[in-house]
Amino acid sequence: MRWRRAGRERPGRRGRVVAGFAVVVAGLLLFHRGVPGSVGSLLESFLPWFGPVVVVLFGLALLRRSGVALVALVLPVASWAYVCGGLLLPGEGAGSGAYGLVVVQHNVSDENPDPAGTARALAGAGADLVALEELVPPALSVYEEVLASAYPYHAVHGTVGLWSKHPLAGVRPVDLRPRGITEPWDRGLRAVARTPHGEVAVYVAHLPSVRVRASGLASSRRDESAGRLGDAVAAEEAGTMILLGDLNGTVDDRGLDPLTSRMGVPGRGLALSFPAAFPVARIDQVMARSATVGRIRTLPATGSDHLPVLARVTPDTP
Repeated sequence: MRWRRAGRERPGRRGRVVAGFAVVVAGLLLFHRGVPGSVGSLLESFLPWFGPVVVVLFGLALLRRSGVALVALVLPVASWAYVCGGLLLPGEGAGSGAYGLVVVQHNVSDENPDPAGTARALAGAGADLVALEELVPPALSVYEEVLASAYPYHAVHGTVGLWSKHPLAGVRPVDLRPRGITEPWDRGLRAVARTPHGEVAVYVAHLPSVRVRASGLASSRRDESAGRLGDAVAAEEAGTMILLGDLNGTVDDRGLDPLTSRMGVPGRGLALSFPAAFPVARIDQVMARSATVGRIRTLPATGSDHLPVLARVTPDTP
């Protein structure tokens, strides 16, 4: 009798364990800002991946035939839908409508074995603006040559560049160098594109890399560089502004708060862009001020370890 009672109790206990994990997952999704320091930053970089965790918990709840666990799973399902679900909703794609600017952002990799093929693929997207990072000789001359016919205007500073179908003016570097870096480090560019929708300030940026550790993200240099870029954004006098870049962080990562607090981000599309072989996070970003960033999506893989991302940016109506 005791054995049979214990056998009946075990599913309930296991169900309560699954229910407990469900509550924890919901709490992390809703209150991730309460997780301190670099651990919180790491958590915020992978929020969409809580979705598969919820699916696993659902499978365990079914396996245990636990009503308690199934009811508890309502919490993480609702939390994930609230935090990340909007990214999966259909929205205006880059190819729909005639208004706005189609933009492409791509870290082409300084080890890209096929810069000519990468350039042709990017030109084939038909974007108005193409921002590239990790431009190094001799590949730089290849990009300039291949993109010249589709993009008569371009500007390059250091390892970042902007190609445009519209005239560019006011080109200047943007200093994003963190303290302690003494070698040449030119990863910021600003230009004004004279588009049919008016003048648009365009920033191209490549923030420092981060390292994933058991203690969280090692991101102090990235965060400092993001702060410098945020100051430049705040000081920008142009009304409409677009930021394109490899920011080495997701839009949920608190390290990019100096930017996301001042600019709008895509509301539709996961567009996981890194690493290209098995993308786990979108660290290639399109942001805008006084404009709306439509659904963002990735383009097919090139010779880079990043995937290109594409979006339509629609300036606000005056």
